[in-house]
Amino acid sequence: MKSALARMALLLLLVLGLSACHRQDDMPWRLVQIAGHMPDLDFDLTDDAGKQVSGKDYRGKVVLLYFGYTHCPDVCPLTLAQLHVVMQRLGPLADGVRILFVSVDPARDTPEVMHAYVNAFDTRAVGLTGKPGDIEALSKRYRSAFTREPAKEDGNYEVSHSSAIYVFDQDGKARLLSTPNNPQSDMVHDLHLLLAPGTAP
Repeated sequence: MKSALARMALLLLLVLGLSACHRQDDMPWRLVQIAGHMPDLDFDLTDDAGKQVSGKDYRGKVVLLYFGYTHCPDVCPLTLAQLHVVMQRLGPLADGVRILFVSVDPARDTPEVMHAYVNAFDTRAVGLTGKPGDIEALSKRYRSAFTREPAKEDGNYEVSHSSAIYVFDQDGKARLLSTPNNPQSDMVHDLHLLLAPGTAP
């Protein structure tokens, strides 16, 4: 009799454990889940203060990683402006987030240029630049892409690039992917889940 009760108790614990895992896996994310499909946040670049930094320097923060460049005529400024609104909507929770803006045009995007650019949008944004090979390697790491277009008569040129935003949790694990099709509310909702589970609006 005691052994039967023990087996039932063990079975109950297993069922409760599986239920808890199921509920965790089925959290109502609105962005695309990429956990297990993308590598951890890792890089060696120069930030907009001229300091060498790596992915480990941003542990403890939820990171929004975006590839762009300061001469971008439309998509980049629009994306950064939208991320600023997202940060505003997060309120005090925004202190736990960092926007990492990685330049795909390191020839023109010096740390000084990057600093002025990203801070015009949000003080929690960090501009990252580096050697062309390092930028290309990071882009490939996250299956992003960019191509420099032919220069115009005045010498200026544009860079075509992917426009997704990669979301990493406080441990540097890739968690979510936001595309231009996702409204701001989706990002706000999912960041609430990462920063303070149970507080999503």
